[in-house]
Amino acid sequence: MERNQTRRRSGRQYHAHMPEGAIHSPGEQAPELASSDVRSLTEVVTRLRRALRASIRTDYPWESLPMAQVELLQTLQEREPMRVGELAALLRLAPNTVSGLVTQLIEARLVARDGDPHDRRVARLSLTKAGHEQLAAWQEAHERRIGAALARLGATERAAVRRALPALTRLVDHLGDL
Repeated sequence: MERNQTRRRSGRQYHAHMPEGAIHSPGEQAPELASSDVRSLTEVVTRLRRALRASIRTDYPWESLPMAQVELLQTLQEREPMRVGELAALLRLAPNTVSGLVTQLIEARLVARDGDPHDRRVARLSLTKAGHEQLAAWQEAHERRIGAALARLGATERAAVRRALPALTRLVDHLGDL
């Protein structure tokens, strides 16, 4: 028996169709979740990220940005303008690490540092036009590569991937809560 639940995560609302009794408290694993499933999912996600990065670099030599810089650009694009401390907290990195990444991205003209109109002591970060363009090109290149790989799967496998997307999205939300 299934029930429809409404949940809020990060200000978003979504409906989760979950089997009766499938709700678990934080830290509690579902009884049917085997450690081999967790290990397999971890390995697949790791291999997927690695394969995608290697695949993109074959066709796009500019794809030399370290993943930490790409993730910083993505986070900044979602919430710009931001302060270094806010960015560090969202990325779960030390402020000095983020500051170093920001300096590199400013030098590459992908990020701009501007003063805060309400507090001159505070600097706000935002993407430059080149930063937006680079991030859009990065996203489009990844979508093309994933699309090409998906096209090589059979219809049943593509449908299985499509059906897994809501659960994977919730998994990402739960990882953000840990």
